[in-house]
Amino acid sequence: MQDPMVERIQSNPRYQQLKATRTRFGWRLTILMLIVYYGYIGLIAFDKELLATPIGSGVTTLGIPIGIAVIVFTILITGFYVRRANQEFDALTRGILKDATQ
Repeated sequence: MQDPMVERIQSNPRYQQLKATRTRFGWRLTILMLIVYYGYIGLIAFDKELLATPIGSGVTTLGIPIGIAVIVFTILITGFYVRRANQEFDALTRGILKDATQ
């Protein structure tokens, strides 16, 4: 036996829209992150010489800024998801809950 509130929410077209949009968006960001992360791991595995290339006259190699870029990219897409979730997804959720309680 299912709760009537749950049934009202699940039958709401805006809930279906929210679910589809959020899922699609999440998969896109996941794929981007996998490409960046496994691309970096692939460089480590298959092109060590490129990553070992010194930058300037110091001891820092090209692998360090690329690794930092992977970390920064992760932070940026997390922030991008949070921003969109707080603006768009939360507004849709509030509307769905408002419709379900009426």
